[in-house]
Amino acid sequence: MPQDTHLQTIPVGTLQLVAMESCKELGQKVDNYLVQWRKERQNENKSTVAFHGYERDTYLLNASCPRFGSGEAKGIIKESVRGGDLYILVDVGNYSIEYSLCGQTNHMSPDDHYADLKRIIAAAAGKPRKITVIMPFLYESRQHKRSTRESLDCAIALQELTAMGVDNIITFDAHDPRVQNAIPREGFESIMPTYQFVKALLRSTPDLDFDKDHMMVISPDEGAMNRAIYFASVIGVDVGMFYKRRDYTRVVNGRNPIVAHEFLGDSVEGKDVIIIDDMISSGESMMDVAKELKRRKAKRVFAISTFGLFTNGLDAFDKCHEDGIIEKVITTNLTYQTPELLQRDWYVSSDLSKYIALIIDNLNHDASISNLLSPTERIQARIEEYNKKRGK
Repeated sequence: MPQDTHLQTIPVGTLQLVAMESCKELGQKVDNYLVQWRKERQNENKSTVAFHGYERDTYLLNASCPRFGSGEAKGIIKESVRGGDLYILVDVGNYSIEYSLCGQTNHMSPDDHYADLKRIIAAAAGKPRKITVIMPFLYESRQHKRSTRESLDCAIALQELTAMGVDNIITFDAHDPRVQNAIPREGFESIMPTYQFVKALLRSTPDLDFDKDHMMVISPDEGAMNRAIYFASVIGVDVGMFYKRRDYTRVVNGRNPIVAHEFLGDSVEGKDVIIIDDMISSGESMMDVAKELKRRKAKRVFAISTFGLFTNGLDAFDKCHEDGIIEKVITTNLTYQTPELLQRDWYVSSDLSKYIALIIDNLNHDASISNLLSPTERIQARIEEYNKKRGK
């Protein structure tokens, strides 16, 4: 059991989890960690009334959103939530779930998942002591700013959730964390899975050299620069950046097409290069940047992203790997991963279930999570351990 879980404070309420249909597998893993830790934890007060319900065989509640033949749905929670500390996990990007609409099969969209989340919150009917929504891929996070007469969907969704009684919203690597300005009085955390990325990279590649002569971190565009700077700082290497030169006279598939990727930074020749971004959607930008880096004689290119959506399929990435352009692609299990993706030899999945369980455990005890959000020491310790195994 990790040392982070030795908590002595009294839980704020009985821990209750709801894993939406979109998040069942991740929710089960989180639940398994919590059950194990709380059974093993030594606390002299566990037998008192304040710790009632502290140890359980599962913290997952029996909840569902059944649908009528018309496609309409309702939220049902079949257990008491009164006075509880309720955590709801939802993956709005899980398109694999189907439902029947007037006899036809539909795939659930982000809008459908968000509507089901609201149904479960409504079913709780204000009875929990505290409600926390854990939405790793933030709903409508790419529509985070207004550049013309258009909707601000993410801000509206955050305000809607807090108006329904949600106290905290936890997400991972929000496209633009400034969306929290829409709910300045409520809790909002955008968590970076940097430590988990480093672990996955070290586990999958046995011959990395973490120094400025052998490695570099690259931001694929100006928007990802902050996460690239942080990642490069904690592993002790230099950072570079590409910026996208676009044709603003045309719109293709809802956006201005990219004319060229221009590079700012030191030479990448002979270095292992890590490209880091918040999401891989179609993957075109990531692959274009990788090709530019190889053209500049980079040794190996590792593509790291919190969310791997792969909206245009995997064939292009297969070819990039076969051509030696991309060595590995690392993303998390925070959103839906297809069985085909998990079978690819170039793909590495970073499991965030333990991290989420730690965050829930600390929040339920009303304890600080600041040490969990700043993993610099743990990253450096892991790299030092890796170098010792290699005899460096």
